[in-house]
Amino acid sequence: MSAEFKLQTVRIEGTDLLDAMVTSVFLLNEHLHVTYLNAAAQSLLGLGPNQALGRSIADLTRGAESLLPMFERVLTGGEGVVQRELAWPASGGVDRILDCAVTQMVIGTHQPRLLLEIEDITQHRRLTRENALLAQLGGSRLMVRQLAHEIKNPLGGLRGAAQLLERELLDPALREYTRVIISEADRLTHLLDSMLGPGRPPAKQVVNVHELLERVYHLLRSEAPPGVIIDRDYDPSLPALTVDPNHIIQAMLNLGRNAIQALATAATASPRLILRTRAASNVSVGAHRHRLVASIQFEDNGPGVLSEIRDTIFYPLVSGRADGTGLGLGIAQDLVSRHGGLIEFDSAPGRTIFVISLPMDSA
Repeated sequence: MSAEFKLQTVRIEGTDLLDAMVTSVFLLNEHLHVTYLNAAAQSLLGLGPNQALGRSIADLTRGAESLLPMFERVLTGGEGVVQRELAWPASGGVDRILDCAVTQMVIGTHQPRLLLEIEDITQHRRLTRENALLAQLGGSRLMVRQLAHEIKNPLGGLRGAAQLLERELLDPALREYTRVIISEADRLTHLLDSMLGPGRPPAKQVVNVHELLERVYHLLRSEAPPGVIIDRDYDPSLPALTVDPNHIIQAMLNLGRNAIQALATAATASPRLILRTRAASNVSVGAHRHRLVASIQFEDNGPGVLSEIRDTIFYPLVSGRADGTGLGLGIAQDLVSRHGGLIEFDSAPGRTIFVISLPMDSA
């Protein structure tokens, strides 16, 4: 076998090996032009080799802008640089999280090249965060049950006082107010009973999730301060869900009210809340992987979640507002978890999104 044939074989096998890797591999010249990229790198960019080769990586994707300081350090100092958990803009407005490494290498008599390796850890980070949320849920549920028990007793007294007051009122118009108090006390008592019940399953029924969202939308509009805009962005193709309507409405109300309060207290310019529905496929919730999941999103342009409470935001009594009770998110997470779902969030100043993921096969 000739030396030339051996070298050609090694090159072919090396290319196949790089294409089989899940790590994205780029080879750049001193001008940061792409001279090679493997299959994973093509998938990351969403471009084929004919579209990428010979072009500056900075022109191919906005994500490369955050890599420019790394390239400069390597070209100047010659030593490799590693950066962990780098946010990489992706389609749909959701960033990927990447680990990146840049090293300098010399191939034959050519000028030094930059080897860029990128590992997409978005899914790993999501699973780690999801497991942390599920671990919080046990302690959160116990605290919620204890608080629900403490709230139920005075709620019964409130209802009884409203009934006594109703008997003393002669004006039928005034009795309407006491009936509202009694009705709301009954609704909250029913909710507390479901939370205190010994593992009682939700009273599920087949519902159109957009009908539930419309109820939430009208309630939030009536409660929102002037100037707060509430938009709807529904996916009409979303199938019906099998859920307990009272549970899901309460969970959605808690998320929507939190967003509105954040917008109002921060005096956000042009405050806006978007209620959005989408379908997501092949989503894992805990140890279960679901073929199809309903994604119910509450996105606002407020100041974002405080960094010091991000890891504990679903615990009861944890709140970013001085007058907040810290119960809404913990209760919402508990109610959604009873349907095999999960609430997650992503937050930055100007864009905070809470997402309820509900399996469509949870009947």
